[in-house]
Amino acid sequence: MESWLAFGGSWGSTLALAYAEAYPDRASELILRGIFTMRQSELDWFYQSGASMLFPDRWEAFLTPIPEAERGDLVAAYHHRLTSDDPAVQLEAAKAWSGWEGATITLLPDPKMVEEHTSDAFAIAIARIENHYMVHRGWMDEGQLLRDIGRIRHIPGVIVQGRYDACTPPATAWDLHRAWPEAELHIIPDAGHSYNQPGILDQLIRATDRFAGK
Repeated sequence: MESWLAFGGSWGSTLALAYAEAYPDRASELILRGIFTMRQSELDWFYQSGASMLFPDRWEAFLTPIPEAERGDLVAAYHHRLTSDDPAVQLEAAKAWSGWEGATITLLPDPKMVEEHTSDAFAIAIARIENHYMVHRGWMDEGQLLRDIGRIRHIPGVIVQGRYDACTPPATAWDLHRAWPEAELHIIPDAGHSYNQPGILDQLIRATDRFAGK
């Protein structure tokens, strides 16, 4: 049976895990970065209150489009605006949603990253896609990806995680590694979430080169 390496970071790690668990005979190896398993605690961390403690100024901008009465469920409140019939309402919400991500995914501030994330077309695309899956919890049971990890423990895997990843904190990568101890875990001491930080990129290239040589 034909199989191939599944490679994914952030939301891509969610998809790679879901794919491998659904079709374990089709995944030859897994390379995962910035682990996100769609658990409620992970959503609450980044989209409800947790990461606000690290980025209070950026969090205030994230809250701006949402009235105080609707802030008890920010993912749902954003969904309402991102699916509005009013393009201006959609764009305001999209820029705030995507701008929050762009401002928090690197270890040090990266103005170019924020500029890219808040451009009209990029913001609308990423905010609507991300929010669509998150408001529906990825159509998965709570904790499903960790619950079903036994289906893929035989597959060689490498997990690469930034120590100071504020978007998908290392606790999730650690939970995954404890459930799947056969997988290598590399916690990069001087990195956040984005793939192109030197330590993360180095480990991703090392892993892909090694598997390519098999």
